[in-house]
Amino acid sequence: MSTSSSNSKPKPKPASKSAPRSGAKSSRTSSSRKPLLYGAAVVIAAAALGFVSYRATAPDHSKSPSSLSAADVTTDPDAEVYPELEKLARRDADDRLALGRADAPVVLVEYADFKCGYCGKFARDTEPALVKKYVDNGTLRIEWRNFPIFGAESEAAARAAWAAGQQGRFWQFHSAAYAEGALEKGFGKARLKALAQQAGVPDLERFARDADSPAASEAVSKDQEQGYGIGATSTPSFLVNGRPIAGAQPTETFVQVIEAAAEKARASTPRPGSTGTDSTGSGTE
Repeated sequence: MSTSSSNSKPKPKPASKSAPRSGAKSSRTSSSRKPLLYGAAVVIAAAALGFVSYRATAPDHSKSPSSLSAADVTTDPDAEVYPELEKLARRDADDRLALGRADAPVVLVEYADFKCGYCGKFARDTEPALVKKYVDNGTLRIEWRNFPIFGAESEAAARAAWAAGQQGRFWQFHSAAYAEGALEKGFGKARLKALAQQAGVPDLERFARDADSPAASEAVSKDQEQGYGIGATSTPSFLVNGRPIAGAQPTETFVQVIEAAAEKARASTPRPGSTGTDSTGSGTE
C-alpha cells in the first residue's frame, strides 16, 4: 500500500491555516477557502477535528490496534460531540452516495479521497464490518462526502464516483477504486472507465458524460466545501453523530464510538406511554 500521498494526518494547527500534507496540491475552490462556515460552535469543533480528535485517536503504528482502541477512546456518549456538526448529516433517502436507513439513530459521515491509501484501508478493513454489524440492522447510516485533496486525479475520481452513483453503482465503484492495488494504477480517464465497467455501471457513455458535467463538479465542490468548512484538512475524516474522528482507526474504535452514539440516541428517544410533546411544544399526556 502506498503511503507517500495517503498518510494524510492532520497537523496540530488551527484548522483554517492548515493544508493537505505531503505537498499535495489543494483542489479547493475559491468558495472552499472561506472561513469556517457553520458558526462559532463549529470553530471549536473544527479545532477538535484537526487537533484534539487527532491527538486522542490518531493512528499510532507503534501500538497494536487493540491497545490503541482500549487506551485512547472514551465510551462517554457525550465526549467531543458537537450539535452543529451533527446537523451536517443529510439523511436524504434519495442520496445515492449513502448506505442505510435515513432514520438510523447513528450517522457516520466520511470525508475521503480515492487517492488516499488510508481511506482505502478503512474501506477494505473496517467499513464492511460496520455495514454488517450496524447498517444491516438499521442502527447506522454511512454518508459519503467526496473530499479530493490530492490534485487532478482525485478530482476526476470523485466526479466519476458521483457519476457511477447516478446509475445506482456508487458503492460498487467505491469498492473497485479502493480494492488492493487499485491506487497504484492511478485514476486516468481510461482507468476510471474500466472501474465503472468493473462496478457494473450499465451505460458507460452516460457515465462519461455525467463525470464531465457541471452537475458532477458542483456536487463534488459542495462536499469539498463542507469538509473544509468544518476544518477537515486530511483524509479520511469522520463525524459520528457530530463527534469527530481523524484517521483510519481500528474497527474497535468505530465500534465503541457507534455504540456510544446509539446508546445516547436510545436514551433520548421517548418510550411508549411516556409524556410527549405536541406540535406546539406543550406536554401531552
